[in-house]
Amino acid sequence: MSERTVERTNDDWLADLQGDELQRADAVEDLRQRLERGVYFYLSRERSDLSDRGEEALTQMAQDFVQDALLKILDNLDTFRGESRFTTWASKIATRVAISELRRMRYKDYSLEYLTAEGETMPDITSLSIAPPSGPQPERYTERQDVMQIVGMAIENALTERQRTALSAYVFDGVPIEEIAARMDTNRNALYKLLHDARLKLKNHLEEQGLSMDYVMTLFESA
Repeated sequence: MSERTVERTNDDWLADLQGDELQRADAVEDLRQRLERGVYFYLSRERSDLSDRGEEALTQMAQDFVQDALLKILDNLDTFRGESRFTTWASKIATRVAISELRRMRYKDYSLEYLTAEGETMPDITSLSIAPPSGPQPERYTERQDVMQIVGMAIENALTERQRTALSAYVFDGVPIEEIAARMDTNRNALYKLLHDARLKLKNHLEEQGLSMDYVMTLFESA
């Protein structure tokens, strides 16, 4: 990426980005390069999940994300209030776009169908496999394993298939609410209600077996 050294005030940015064709093109190119450097830094230095990606791949991702960000920025110039530097405001938008796109890429091939097989939640989801501790406290490790077996059985026995699917995707796999709602052909409010009911049912079922949620959370807070 070539370096551009043009410095603009907030008013300059707004004027140039809304100016004539030549002004606009020059300002957009300047902003694009600045944002690409920032997004590339974010992808390469702050995203450990992308550490296996090479420089070329990360550069392409930065370019793609910034292209989308520029459209949002140009469409929302009237929302800039001048409370920070324009480039800071634009960079925040570009970073949000990058985060959103990375999440979308992560789950674009996600299928809720793999969570269930013949009506049963897949074992690798409900067992929440816990790696053996590298240090002491083998008793605590065994206790956690025992509790997770109970939790897994509770999920199987106490929840409906739809509740199991939603809870497993959201809590165990970390799938965004919007993505689960789309895959389950529902809306956010209905999905929140489904998750709330599932958690309450699971809580009551565990308490009937002598397991309080406070105990479970305390047991795993240092897992």
